[in-house]
Amino acid sequence: VQLQASGGGFVQAGASLRLSCVASGSSISRYTMGWFRQAPGKGREFVAAISWSDGDTYYGDSVKGRFTMSRDNAKNTGYLDMNSLKFEDTAIYYCTAGAGKTARPTSYWGQGTLVTVSS
Repeated sequence: VQLQASGGGFVQAGASLRLSCVASGSSISRYTMGWFRQAPGKGREFVAAISWSDGDTYYGDSVKGRFTMSRDNAKNTGYLDMNSLKFEDTAIYYCTAGAGKTARPTSYWGQGTLVTVSS
């Protein structure tokens, strides 16, 4: 499966942003789609995931209550709605996918999209 992420940008703290990830090459219905991020000088961190088959979602502790992941079956697209953004949310965000239902999909990675939050 190929993943194409978009939607990153520069925003002020407290603002909202939506990231999109379009899947192609294989039926996404058999996968879980997710997002990981990597801030400057830090390791990769799990952000969120959604099981395509039943819509179950998973979130990292640092984004619970602020970020929401959803999917559009017709468009093979997953979305990450990020609200109340903080400076510490600044990172490169990577769209990922994994076969079946998994809370941490890491088998496939798309290119990153940069999110910069000014304090």
